[in-house]
Amino acid sequence: MPQLTTFRLYLLGVALLFAGYVTLEYNRPKPLDWSPTYINKDKIPYGTYVLYDQLPRLLGTDSVETVRLPVYSQLTGMSLEEYQGSRGPTAEDLRDGWHETSADTSAMVEATDSAATATAAVTEPTDSATAGDADSTATASAADSTSRADADDEEAYEEAETEESPASIPLRAGPANYLFINEGFELSQLDARALLQYVARGNNAFVAAKYFRSQRGLLRDSLGFRVKELVPVTTKGYKGIFSTDSVELRFTHPRLTQVRIRLPGTSVEQYLEVDSGRVGRTLATDARGHAVFVRIDYGRGHFYLCTAPVAFTNFYLLRPHTAAFAEAALAYLPVRRAWWDEYMKQGPVGEQSLLRVVFAHDALRWAYYLCLFGGLLFVLIEARRRQRIIPTIKPLPNTTLLFTRTVASLYRQGSNHALIAEKKVALFLDYLRHRFQETNPDFADADFRERLSQKSGLTRTRVDELLRLVNFARTAPQMTDQQLLQLSKALSDFKREAGR
Repeated sequence: MPQLTTFRLYLLGVALLFAGYVTLEYNRPKPLDWSPTYINKDKIPYGTYVLYDQLPRLLGTDSVETVRLPVYSQLTGMSLEEYQGSRGPTAEDLRDGWHETSADTSAMVEATDSAATATAAVTEPTDSATAGDADSTATASAADSTSRADADDEEAYEEAETEESPASIPLRAGPANYLFINEGFELSQLDARALLQYVARGNNAFVAAKYFRSQRGLLRDSLGFRVKELVPVTTKGYKGIFSTDSVELRFTHPRLTQVRIRLPGTSVEQYLEVDSGRVGRTLATDARGHAVFVRIDYGRGHFYLCTAPVAFTNFYLLRPHTAAFAEAALAYLPVRRAWWDEYMKQGPVGEQSLLRVVFAHDALRWAYYLCLFGGLLFVLIEARRRQRIIPTIKPLPNTTLLFTRTVASLYRQGSNHALIAEKKVALFLDYLRHRFQETNPDFADADFRERLSQKSGLTRTRVDELLRLVNFARTAPQMTDQQLLQLSKALSDFKREAGR
């Protein structure tokens, strides 16, 4: 067995640490998701899995259905494709139908005002249980009394169908409780009109939402309520840091005074204010008296509006002392089948990808495929045509001048200028061969001097003086600085004047 060297020990230690880290990360519990989804399949703290599971027991019915369609489509029996493809009633039709429906509804409310008042009194929880047992028995009492008041719902529902105006929406749905528990509640004009007409027949709509944003038109005007921002109460806590106080919700009915719930201050940001003259009742308030849960009568039905949907989530329903609030709130609904809306949270059933609209149309689908094919083709062709980057090679520097200066300094340090003069004479002879085609010049020859004077354009005297200095440099064993400078100047002047 080979011995473990220091490197192998280090390598083994790193491998063990890596394996331990992977094991720790794999077995580490996942962080808790506190996102307020309100989806009936989510088991996170702010999901509604527990409420949806216990809904048959709380409502006293086994008929609980999840709705993944718009309100108008659910109430009229129209499919999702027909709902999305149809333009629906025009603005003029909506106005005409709204005025007619409003008039019919007003007459209906006036005719049944005494009955609505009696129903409001009956539907409140009444029971002879003691105050100590209010948490467990008050909700059951509310459900029982409500079921007795709604014993003739079917007959009233059939009568409401015959009283509708011709411009009303042809609803096909039977009596039911329509439940909405969302982060925000938003309806289109068509959905709001269908829901109003459906509730006016004697049905109930239970809406628990943190924000009521888009109902500034038909729904708010019809129900006569306003939404106002709730100013949070802040206190100075540890190290002077301000924090938002919690909100305590309580019911207004005397039998439900023990049913209270305390929520984080940021979970309730709005409260409701019902216009005067509207038939309704405040069912729950906060500690400052702001209404957070109200019932508004509309026609033969009721709208239950709550601005604290967090109270219906898993986190509070799994605690005995906080679960009573949701039980008491839902006990106001009569015993009948229930529709649980998931369309506003999850959308329609089916493909939920971001490209579902593209794949729903042939033209967009083929355009998408064509873009993918074109991009892939471009990548392949561009990769083949693109060459490797050629590195930039810098040219070698010209060091001739540096070499010349170095050699000149060496000659100068030797104090022997005869060698420099000899180099200059050799360069001068090369100049004569290339410039004047004098291959074997004879400085003592008179014909050569005359010929050079004519070719260069200089006087004979200048040529004789130059050749004298050249002969001296060729024969002198030593040259002074002055003599070398004189020779260099004479050669430079001759080349300059002969080159004109």
